Amino acid sequence: MTRQQMSPVDAAWLHMGRPTNLMIVNGSLELEGPVDYERAKETIRERLVERFPRFHQRVVEPPLGLGLPAWEDDTEFDLDLHLHRVALPAPGDRASLRQLASELVVLPLDPAKALWEMHFVEGYGSHTVLLARTHHCIADGIALARVLLSLTDEQPEAGAAALAQTEPSRPGAGAATTAAHMLGGALHESVEMLAHPATETRALLDGVTSNARALAKILLTGPDTRTVLKHAPGTARRLTWCEPVPLEDVKAIGHASGTTVNDVVVTAITGALRSYLEHRDSLADELRAVVPFNLRPLDQPLPPELGNRFGLVDLALPLALADPEERLAEVHRRMNEIKSSPEGPLSHQILGLVGRTPPPLERRLIDLTSDAESAVITNVPGPAQPVYFAGVRVTGLLAWVPTGGTIGIGLSIISYDGAVTVALQTAANIVPDPEPIVTAFAHEMDRLARLRPAARPRPRAAR
Repeated sequence: MTRQQMSPVDAAWLHMGRPTNLMIVNGSLELEGPVDYERAKETIRERLVERFPRFHQRVVEPPLGLGLPAWEDDTEFDLDLHLHRVALPAPGDRASLRQLASELVVLPLDPAKALWEMHFVEGYGSHTVLLARTHHCIADGIALARVLLSLTDEQPEAGAAALAQTEPSRPGAGAATTAAHMLGGALHESVEMLAHPATETRALLDGVTSNARALAKILLTGPDTRTVLKHAPGTARRLTWCEPVPLEDVKAIGHASGTTVNDVVVTAITGALRSYLEHRDSLADELRAVVPFNLRPLDQPLPPELGNRFGLVDLALPLALADPEERLAEVHRRMNEIKSSPEGPLSHQILGLVGRTPPPLERRLIDLTSDAESAVITNVPGPAQPVYFAGVRVTGLLAWVPTGGTIGIGLSIISYDGAVTVALQTAANIVPDPEPIVTAFAHEMDRLARLRPAARPRPRAAR
């Protein structure tokens, strides 16, 4: 049987998982009504399983754990084993969905099968929610967002035509390319990514001093301040999300302050964490967050083998600044600083080295490095216009970033259809109830809007 060796970086993400921090990327599509299950199943087969080999392959570990794992075709692959229909318990509201999602995301994937699954959650009012769970060793979050969106169409009845137009010789073409186009458009208008692939080459050539400084920061930064957010995470998780905020309102705040949409949202997140820590008598001057740095061009088709193409940068959130205007200016300054740093490309190379070490040593290295941060903050760009899955309109897009090592809270900034949403995943023993953070985020957005009263955010009704 033909095997393909896993890349060292993907192996690092494979071995990073543990019961208290599964390395599984969770994302969901909220659909406007019930779904034709057979049509949905066929869409997944043609656009996911047949296009991207990792979705019908399993992982084979090397003998005695020496060397890198490999991918091999699962000769007994059965799509039905990866798709599940779930009835949302009564009363079928947001609290019910939060509870069910929190229970599903802690379930490990079967290592004897392809490392992904999807749950069709029916009975969310009149809506259906598709929860997709994919192991991080298959691809990074931005690539997986493109893969998930490749299941959708710009028109409700475009599915058959989109499938027919796909070039069979290019597994990443067709709908996946359309998804990249939609993402690229969204990036310009909404939550801009730390997405500068050319930086990877340029950063390594810019000079020894900047690279040495970035390398020292990655390897030698000490533990983050010990707040209530910095404890060993348990197994249980709590998932939630904020009400969508109109993108135009967030952009207006940015225009008024000379900052970006991303600066504004991260500033509101910082204020929300400040409020939460203050309430729990654990406020610090700063809290470090790790931020994924995309290294994959978004205007090119995804390769069929997918994989992880991103680095990690460290962002210190200025909790000490109580004034939202001062905090926004400081976040803007720090975000600009890390965008031009070689830290992202260097961390990607370091992950490749870590992936070549024996799993026990790798886990120890991950614990040491993750101790330097208390949270993960990531961006998931979605289409600027509504899309359709199996002919049903997608009314909401959510994602929950996995956290590694000793980190117990992850925040995902998602843009879709003219709105921005923040989704949280927390370890239950660290943040038993993340709703106060969501409430504080809305309050902080309201405070920031006062920089330009006409831009006051009007949150859309949350489901």
